[in-house]
Amino acid sequence: MMQSTWRQLFSDGANTAQTDTLLAPLQQALGPLDQPLPAARARQPELARALLALELPPWLVCELISDHNDWLYRRAIEQALASMQEQGWGEPPVRFCVLVMGSGGRHESLLHPDQDNALILDDYPPERHAEIDTWFLTLAERFTATLDAAGIPFCRGHVMASQPLWRKPISEWCEQMRLWMSMRRVKLVQQCNILFDFVPVYGDAELAERLRSRVLQQVPEAGLFLHEMAELFDESPVALDRFDRLQGDGREAPHPNAINLKRQGLLPLTAALRLLALKRDCPAVGSRERITALHQHGQLGDDLAWRLSRAFENLMALLLRAQLSTEAAGGRPDNWLDIRTLCDGELRLLQWDLLQVRSFQRHVRHLK
Repeated sequence: MMQSTWRQLFSDGANTAQTDTLLAPLQQALGPLDQPLPAARARQPELARALLALELPPWLVCELISDHNDWLYRRAIEQALASMQEQGWGEPPVRFCVLVMGSGGRHESLLHPDQDNALILDDYPPERHAEIDTWFLTLAERFTATLDAAGIPFCRGHVMASQPLWRKPISEWCEQMRLWMSMRRVKLVQQCNILFDFVPVYGDAELAERLRSRVLQQVPEAGLFLHEMAELFDESPVALDRFDRLQGDGREAPHPNAINLKRQGLLPLTAALRLLALKRDCPAVGSRERITALHQHGQLGDDLAWRLSRAFENLMALLLRAQLSTEAAGGRPDNWLDIRTLCDGELRLLQWDLLQVRSFQRHVRHLK
């Protein structure tokens, strides 16, 4: 009888040695806890393969890889704090919280992450700004440089705590969100779309929850802003042509059969879920978490919640496997899927997934 990986744990004659053998690839992929950060980051493809070999669903593997990135963040921040302490900077002058945002905040960053992070500081007297901001600028520059050296590169859009826009006291964050959400400007909406998907990764999480509460309080007065969020759906259409056939947008495509699965699959879905979560006062961040919460509160019917969950999980699985194939061939994991690698059934399922996403976008766009 053919046995799954996990059923071997309870097969006749199973013993400690067999259990150790079963888990050995995972332990090897994780490596020692005290290994340098670049070595730990470089093990992620091996870690993903070990988790898949244990028959975990790919969406869960992606969450665990994102959790591993959070661990790298904490290590980098702790190293920066320790080096500042050694050099006489002293303890942090006020409470603070480091946020991870975007796909990292949703725990959907896979094997091709970059840095989207921010710093929330507790409020302090204005006359101490130069002193305190210099302290946290130094912290931010050090931990973001450490992450870049480890293989989580600097954000090309400069969405990092080392930039003044993404490093400020909690009262200034709340005022910034009030101003941003009172206007209908594409750039502000794009910045908010990154910020809305945040989780605290280090420091005082109460500061992050205060900011999240403030954001949700602003929604009833942000009609024009939310309308612009919906209009931006047109900037990220799914990879289907007007006849519902699979077709990439061609932007920077390595060949005609390549689809940027993140830009033309996952991002349209996450954008629609984000907007619906805001409209329905839902604090959840991850895509699966949002689907579950919205379903439990009656904002998504049984059938729609099922279809969105299946579409999300399949898109994540396709992208993870494409990244692992690219890495195994000696390339750098990216967001491209070569549809020539899919069988007919997989192509039909991908087409079905994208149809669900597009239909959901249209549904959310017209909700009040």
